[in-house]
Amino acid sequence: VQLQASGGGVVQPGGSLRLSCKDSGYIVSRVGWFRQTTGKEREFVAAMSWRGDRLKYADAVKGRFRISRDNRDNTVYLQMNSLKPEDTAVYYCAAGRWGPVSDKTSDFDYWGQGTLITVSS
Repeated sequence: VQLQASGGGVVQPGGSLRLSCKDSGYIVSRVGWFRQTTGKEREFVAAMSWRGDRLKYADAVKGRFRISRDNRDNTVYLQMNSLKPEDTAVYYCAAGRWGPVSDKTSDFDYWGQGTLITVSS
């Protein structure tokens, strides 16, 4: 499974961005987004089951971010609204082969290369 993330950039506080992650089409059980800042561990942002019937969000982004998937072109999206400076990070998409939706990095087997989001005025 190969994952290719895109959509990063610079945005002002309160703004919106949408990240995309295209996978190679292999069937996985779950997909998700994580983020990481310098000197910190990678942290969970959002995840969904392959079918899209199970969603999970980190408390810090609940109500502002939305994960979705378009199975027609094997792309996972992260719509980010009301962005805050503390959302600044490198964002990674990930996919897991087995099991239910999860917020643990160890449950994801494949990772994209990361895309930088900077929220700043």
